[in-house]
Amino acid sequence: MKTVVITGASRGIGFDTALHLCRTGNKVIAVARNPHGLEALYNEANRSGHAAHLVVIPADITNENHVSELVGRIAQMTPAVDVLINNAGALINKPFGEITNEELRGVYEVNVFAPFSLTQKFIPLLKKSILAHIVNISSVGGVNGSVKFPGLSAYSSSKGALAILSEVLAEEFKTDNIRVNCLALGAAQTEMLAQVFPGFKAPLTSSEMGEYVSWFAVNGHKYFNGKVLPVAVSTP
Repeated sequence: MKTVVITGASRGIGFDTALHLCRTGNKVIAVARNPHGLEALYNEANRSGHAAHLVVIPADITNENHVSELVGRIAQMTPAVDVLINNAGALINKPFGEITNEELRGVYEVNVFAPFSLTQKFIPLLKKSILAHIVNISSVGGVNGSVKFPGLSAYSSSKGALAILSEVLAEEFKTDNIRVNCLALGAAQTEMLAQVFPGFKAPLTSSEMGEYVSWFAVNGHKYFNGKVLPVAVSTP
């Protein structure tokens, strides 16, 4: 059993990843800004008889005070964190020339700066694990050489930054029993995908992608470190 912290767990792939982790016997600490989504997550886990494996904590990961309180609260719950999944994401689909500085900063706050800050603050707890795993959730649109789409300049560039950060952190932490990988996800049927590509039918459901992410979070560090791995059967 692993102790897993996952952000962005109130909907989409984060929601389903948290559920799959609970169902496979892990202790899951699910974090999101939306308390109603977290309540729905808890109720779903309760319906399947796995609520005992789940703790939900509403928090804004772009707020430094919230992050400090979050880490302190988790430190009181558990002596170590085995897996940190930086899953929370923000997206804007807008022509490049129309994106405001405020919108650009908002995307980077969630997709880059928050994972940076969270990881910094969780390092003491991750170091107490026998072999910890940080999983950063990027996008295939943030992978060098992949097909890009107009309107996603802020989102894709921020996800590219997260991928490079993952490679750097793997080197920095390789003597600390912490492994770092990045999953560059392709299309799964989520609310976010529907916003960007209305009418597009993804080849995977959110639950199917969540099942893979949950498996990789618990097992991927046995096989990979410092890797940016596309998880896609199509583009986008």
